[in-house]
Amino acid sequence: MAQYFVIHADNPQPRLVKQAIDILLNGGVIAYPTDSSYALGCALGFKEAQTKIRSIRGVDESHLFTLMCRNLSELSVYAKVDNAQFRLLKANTPGPYTFILEASREVPRRLLHAKRSTIGLRVPEHTVTQALLEALNAPLLSMTLQLPHDDLPLNIAWEIREQLEHQVDLVIDSTIAQMGETTVVDLTNETPQLIRQGIGSLETLGL
Repeated sequence: MAQYFVIHADNPQPRLVKQAIDILLNGGVIAYPTDSSYALGCALGFKEAQTKIRSIRGVDESHLFTLMCRNLSELSVYAKVDNAQFRLLKANTPGPYTFILEASREVPRRLLHAKRSTIGLRVPEHTVTQALLEALNAPLLSMTLQLPHDDLPLNIAWEIREQLEHQVDLVIDSTIAQMGETTVVDLTNETPQLIRQGIGSLETLGL
């Protein structure tokens, strides 16, 4: 049965954050809030946890994870970023955006787009998510918490616990900054390409 932590949205309790990290480092799957919606997450290197997340989502291995990074420096470890891309990323992170970039060698091949060697990366603007990433000292592998046949993600913690209490190891109850999907932008070409319009503004992207 899933554990259930109520974590303060502005001042996350260090004890609860540490317990959440212990769960992740033992191969656990967590449901946690971001700046756009709830997500499912696990630590890098735990294949069973990745399989569990895909099972909950009802997707196969062609559905890729997003790397949730704490800042632009960490994002740059896992993606190849040129000067123009860096300027655009700096202007839009942290925030509700997912950026498609060419992956670096730090990213395991099984996490990459099969034909393009690309990966989606995020830097969320959410105090609890940032506290988790800081304590983990590494990115989280993440997917939006949207169940098969649902039109929208689950965003109420107690409902998530009711539906997934035997499938996840922890549900974190905290505030979501703004409900909706991230804006997805492909930066692998010379000109940024909009893949999905979400709650992230297009104005600073030049789109």
